[in-house]
Amino acid sequence: MNAAPPQALTALARLRAAGYEAFLVGGCVRDSLLGRVPEDWDLTTSARPAQVQAVFSGERLIETGLKHGTQTLLLDGQAMEITTYRTESAYTDHRHPDAVAFTASLREDLARRDFTVNAMAWSPEAGLVDPFDGQGDLNRSILRCVGDPMRRFDEDALRILRALRFSAQLGFSIEGATAEAANALRQTLELVSRERIAAELTKLLCGADARRVLLTYWQILAVPLPELAPMAGLDQRSRFHCYDVLAHCAAAVEAVPPEKLLRWAALLHDVGKPRTATVDQDGAGHFYGHAAVGAEMTEALLTRLRFDRDTVRRVTALVELHDYPIAPPEGSPERAIRRLIGRLGEEDFFRLLALKRADALAHHPDYRERAAACDRIEALARNLLAQKAAFTRRDLAVNGADLVALGVPRGPAVGALLETLLDEVMSGQTPNDRAALLERAGKCAFGA
Repeated sequence: MNAAPPQALTALARLRAAGYEAFLVGGCVRDSLLGRVPEDWDLTTSARPAQVQAVFSGERLIETGLKHGTQTLLLDGQAMEITTYRTESAYTDHRHPDAVAFTASLREDLARRDFTVNAMAWSPEAGLVDPFDGQGDLNRSILRCVGDPMRRFDEDALRILRALRFSAQLGFSIEGATAEAANALRQTLELVSRERIAAELTKLLCGADARRVLLTYWQILAVPLPELAPMAGLDQRSRFHCYDVLAHCAAAVEAVPPEKLLRWAALLHDVGKPRTATVDQDGAGHFYGHAAVGAEMTEALLTRLRFDRDTVRRVTALVELHDYPIAPPEGSPERAIRRLIGRLGEEDFFRLLALKRADALAHHPDYRERAAACDRIEALARNLLAQKAAFTRRDLAVNGADLVALGVPRGPAVGALLETLLDEVMSGQTPNDRAALLERAGKCAFGA
């Protein structure tokens, strides 16, 4: 725990100097023991909320969850949650305790937590406090509930997804009784807010071991994502594929960088296949129109989970275009690349390439040559960007005002002429040079 920031150590020292117990607790202890850099630093203390306020009088203290004993301290730029030791009553809504009671016992506070690896505390004076063998489970790479897993998951259904998320992030297996309880109570996930579901699923998908978790626990994930169920076990009946649809998508998830838009697009890129599946007279499977159907399903799914509009739009576009031939067999690949960059923007164009590459790598090993084609397209695209090529009308060396000054009537004619100039620049017919474009505009508009 030597990596704890000085502000956290100062906060511990001030609470202990005032006569209270104080420990770092939960995820920051777990991650420190794993050699990871914690995202958050949380403290637990025997001090009651008013006593915490007195200790840090003069500092900025935000009452983020005061009725549950939680306050956020901002100390020299470091935010830390400080929570009073507490016990919890029943969870009638399967998400929140009906009531909490403060306690003087650190062990009682740790006993209410979800998993043993999150139920450890540390202070410079006491060292590691680990009443439920969380460190042993860390060493064994196991996720195990504190106490009875049925009770833990019945209390808070979100813990089921948290178990899967931690499994994906840490690469830990889920202990048998814990996994059985999560599966038995999976329908209680319907009680969790869609925003919380979306946040946990995104973290899960961005985990290094997401593929294993998707394939092992798809029946649990199919509660918030019912679209997964028809994908599981759906034989693609094609020599190009060695996986069923869900396993193919999980392999694609693993093959793209761990970034939200890409991981969601990889998971959902073939979500339209079950609805479009046909088998021809030779027994071969076909999925005509699956990209368009999948785009509609993706938009509906992400909207249902209340993702922001920008995320919905961009992931949906990636799903819709994942089968699109960027470089057609005939015509200029540079022109097609410019058009697509103009449509998607630079970032999402390269995301689409990453998705197409991952899709290819998730095919049968004998049919993965499209991955190399993506590499060639990426090289072409980066060369075009280095040349500052035009991708949209905004990139042209002339604008609408220039054409109006040339005598082109205001209105649709200006936009149509700009589009013609862009098309000629993209094809290499006309250079993106102001004088050349004005000359060409004059010829197009007036035949001069």
